[in-house]
Amino acid sequence: MEGAEEELERRSKFLNSLIQKKKGIEQQEQQDHLNVRVRASDMPKALQNRAFRCARENIDSMPGKLDSKRVALALKKEFDSSYGPAWHCIVGTSFGSYVTHSLGGFLYFSIDKVYILLFRTAVKPLDH
Repeated sequence: MEGAEEELERRSKFLNSLIQKKKGIEQQEQQDHLNVRVRASDMPKALQNRAFRCARENIDSMPGKLDSKRVALALKKEFDSSYGPAWHCIVGTSFGSYVTHSLGGFLYFSIDKVYILLFRTAVKPLDH
């Protein structure tokens, strides 16, 4: 009986590794399609994908010159309304930053030649 349980565990791990590999390939294909390159992140994949789509849609909706503030505002509003406050977004072709963020709430990526930093901070009520 013990041998059968070990074999089931081995097969389960193997199937799980195949599923994870397929998800990784699908994630990479989506990033390639949107021309996204992740620079640094500790954000869950689902949130990353939402940020990529939102950024791509906003960048594509601007004929001519990029309006960095408009892209940043759109991402901030999207994430504030979907995941609660307090999200911050910096968009541009050249900037430096050093930020403190909440665990699981950091994404730095590029689309084309536009760099986007999206991060979340904890919100504490003011004591009076």
